Amino acid sequence: MATVETVRGAIDSGQLGRTYAHEHVFVLGEEYRLNYQEWDEEAMIDLAVRDLNELKGLGIHSIMDPTVLGLGRYIPRIQRIAERTDLNIVVATGLYTYNEIPFQFHYTGPGLLFDQPEPLTELFVKDLTEGIADTGVRAAFLKCAIEEQGMTPGVERVMRAVAQAHVRTGAPITVHTNPHTRSGLDAQRVLREEGADLTKVVIGHSGDSTDLDYLKEVADAGSLLGMDRFGLDVLLPFAGRVDTVAQLAADGYADRMVLAHDAACFIDWFDPEAKKQAVPTWNYRHITEDVLPALRERGVTDEQIDTMLVGNIRRYFE
Repeated sequence: MATVETVRGAIDSGQLGRTYAHEHVFVLGEEYRLNYQEWDEEAMIDLAVRDLNELKGLGIHSIMDPTVLGLGRYIPRIQRIAERTDLNIVVATGLYTYNEIPFQFHYTGPGLLFDQPEPLTELFVKDLTEGIADTGVRAAFLKCAIEEQGMTPGVERVMRAVAQAHVRTGAPITVHTNPHTRSGLDAQRVLREEGADLTKVVIGHSGDSTDLDYLKEVADAGSLLGMDRFGLDVLLPFAGRVDTVAQLAADGYADRMVLAHDAACFIDWFDPEAKKQAVPTWNYRHITEDVLPALRERGVTDEQIDTMLVGNIRRYFE
């Protein structure tokens, strides 16, 4: 057993129950929202409460929300939502970029204009041990990203800071990756160089790939595979996602996979109506309503499903 921080406070890891490992409540450009977006705060909070309560009614007990700097994280809003749902919301710290880091950190750090210890590491550790801003809400895991652009200097700096914060606190890590460039292996290399425990790392968006050799190489190094974009059929159709999970489970890798949609109650990256047309099943209901029945049809057992939704998440935090 271990203590896991949620928006409403600490719980025992055994209370996480069935958990989706990568879901967002809101993904926003806050500067854009404040200047240009039509936004009804109360209506959007009501929308999130409705969706999360619906998810809880489907038998999911917790979500891990890796919305960090760069994705519009605003914990006071999430606190208001958490007050109105029994679903556990577990939040992260970290920084989301595919290229450069924000100017707030651009000139400050080891060997930079203002030479001092890495401020990103200190910020992440504070979020994990004291709380995010002045909310009192502690992050429970760390998040970084590497995309098609590869290990740019900014991406590497964030990733090493995440690993350093992990080593200091023991908090696990989730990495947004592009599996088509095999970037999960690059992430594992950098994290390992900083002393990270790869068994406490989810290599996110691995489910966008059907390359079993690559996926097994990542898993054999100890990390969990994030099969976490169900519903994003424009990136990989439903059958490919389900068949890959089923084959990996048949090959003995059920204890190396976690499941999710990477969905959100609202994301401002896309026009809402266009999004509904392009990815109609990209929502919190899809795994329960469509994916789990399809996995069972392909021979995945209920025990293996529980391993992916419950056991692996508990091990990640414990």
